[in-house]
Amino acid sequence: MAKAVFHKHQRVFVRPVGTWALIEQVKPQWVKDVEEPVRIHYDCGLGRDFTAADLAAEQVEEHSPDGWRVLRAKNKWQTEAECAHHPFPGTYPVVVTDEQNWGGWRVPGAEYDRDPNKIEFQARLIEQAPALLTLAEYWADLPSTNPDLPQDLLGFCRHARDIVMAIRATTEEPMVLDRRESPAA
Repeated sequence: MAKAVFHKHQRVFVRPVGTWALIEQVKPQWVKDVEEPVRIHYDCGLGRDFTAADLAAEQVEEHSPDGWRVLRAKNKWQTEAECAHHPFPGTYPVVVTDEQNWGGWRVPGAEYDRDPNKIEFQARLIEQAPALLTLAEYWADLPSTNPDLPQDLLGFCRHARDIVMAIRATTEEPMVLDRRESPAA
């Protein structure tokens, strides 16, 4: 007996075609004197029916309302064919650091095109920055609650404290790069 895996109007990735589509119709195949359908096919409006093995559901990631997340923005300057070597052709990552989905980190298209894997790594790293800061704060506070820590662990805790202090530090003047000291100048 078969059960429907997907539902009407659900967005799915159609593997044999290599594109996203909406399921237009769920088509169960019935047999006389059987209570449940034997097979289920899905019409995605692509000219033929597909089985559940041919389709993949869209992954919706859960995130906390105050957490940072990576969204995909459409690449306006290149077609999917022109950027087929990218990890996610036709899109680039945008790290959103605000609840209203604006504000955050973006990268110019030319820079993304130069090394897309590096930019994808940076996006994932920035997305996890709040969790890493929480972890560093935990380790920085550990010596105050456990004074009998081993020396190597104390060194690790001091390093975490230095990282937290560098992040939390406020400066009177913003840092300006001195062009004379730059190797490119």
